[in-house]
Amino acid sequence: MDEDVKWLLQKLVTWTKLKLKIHILQDTHLVYFHEREIWWCSLGINIGYEQNGKNQYFERPVLVVKKFNRYLLWAVPLTSKQKSGKFYYETWYEGKKYSIILSQMRAISSKRLLRKIRTVPQSEFTEVKKQIKLFL
Repeated sequence: MDEDVKWLLQKLVTWTKLKLKIHILQDTHLVYFHEREIWWCSLGINIGYEQNGKNQYFERPVLVVKKFNRYLLWAVPLTSKQKSGKFYYETWYEGKKYSIILSQMRAISSKRLLRKIRTVPQSEFTEVKKQIKLFL
């Protein structure tokens, strides 16, 4: 078996175990979140070019775009890699530049949210939503 395939299988097994733990914590892991907040989130290992999480918890920061209820939200992932174009929105935090990956917006359970990072200023959040609407 190819080494890349072995690596991916190992990551998928690890993520599947963690995903089961996250799912089982349904009744005990309730976070209070709001639109405009950026959270560390367990996104997992995904398929193809979908944004993956990193480290043992498969984490990636996400921006809460829309809160439907206390269990479900729309989120867009962030990356520290410099990205440009109509599917990205550049933002700064603590002197570092990040890109919000607008094209990767998805519905997620609030059980995936781990730790709040910060709240985005209203003017920046309004611009992010405007950019998302342009390609919907």
